[in-house]
Amino acid sequence: MFIEADADDALKAESLPLPRIIGVQGLGVFVTGENPKDVKNAAMLFESAAAVAACAEVFGGGKPMPDALVDAIENWEVERYRKGVAVGTVNGGRLAGKVTVVTGAAQGFGRGIAEELAANGAYVVAADLNVPGAQTLADELCAKYGVGAAMAVGVNVGDEAQVDAMACRTALAYGGIDVFVSNAGIVRAGDLEAMTLENFELSTKINYTAFFLGSKYASRVMKRERAFNPGKTFDIIQINSKSGLEGSNKNFAYAGSKFGGIGLVQSFALELCEHGIKVNAICPGNFLDGPLWCDPEKGLFVQYLKSGKVPGATTVAEVKRFYEAKVPMNRGCQTTDVVRAIYYLIEQQYETGQALPVTGGQVMLN
Repeated sequence: MFIEADADDALKAESLPLPRIIGVQGLGVFVTGENPKDVKNAAMLFESAAAVAACAEVFGGGKPMPDALVDAIENWEVERYRKGVAVGTVNGGRLAGKVTVVTGAAQGFGRGIAEELAANGAYVVAADLNVPGAQTLADELCAKYGVGAAMAVGVNVGDEAQVDAMACRTALAYGGIDVFVSNAGIVRAGDLEAMTLENFELSTKINYTAFFLGSKYASRVMKRERAFNPGKTFDIIQINSKSGLEGSNKNFAYAGSKFGGIGLVQSFALELCEHGIKVNAICPGNFLDGPLWCDPEKGLFVQYLKSGKVPGATTVAEVKRFYEAKVPMNRGCQTTDVVRAIYYLIEQQYETGQALPVTGGQVMLN
């Protein structure tokens, strides 16, 4: 639908169905829609129609096709499938159309979360300090789910200006933020004597302060959306840790930052509830199949084997089995476990300020 209008008359378009193509004299053509796919398709169709109209003038102007031919084209099997793809009915999902930012998305839990959310229809912003890794992921998701399914944003989550820019870029590209998953984190283990101030402050900056920054700027976008759509709800989810629920021996910098994160979750939940923003945490158990543990050179299994931390262990497999045995369900946490918790927190409408354990029974709430 195309409307030629001046700035005042453009308001009349509010009563028309989406997507809308609005021509404002002296400014240009604007396209609005419910989601990026609708906008892109509408803009492409308008550009094509304009090109066809221009070319038709060379041959004396456009001529309508007979109704029988129009009907044959519209009911052609391939055309019906194309229409289904265009309106998003082929690749739907539980998060269809939701704009989701995932920090630390280039590897580990973050990458797995981004892949699962995209598979369920979300638009994914892969935010990471590792820009090539984030871009590779975004390219893969776009190749699988279509142009615009994902984009990469380079960000140091501990830098306020970069976090602000990340939120702005997301809003400009996708029109808003529905879900912010604060996943980026680091581990700097060590006892009191070995821990340096530099490593302690780095753990605090990435695991604690970064959640504050991400929540501040993501919620700013969400509040603006809410002003135009009062019934809409949003989610801020921190990927915390079982170490945020109980102390961790010789790993206090990490555990302390995660305990603090839950304090922020509860406080932000109280503040942002009036804006339709739910704030919750997920506390996963050890990701025993992830790079932090399994790296053949620097992984924790190798480190623990060499240091003799697991008495009697002579192989990496034995060290791994020792840690699996600590979990009542006899395995480490997996990406799927975390994603299912994310779905729950997004889909429920009556829970905020919670820290949801996903530990296989290793840590339970009192």
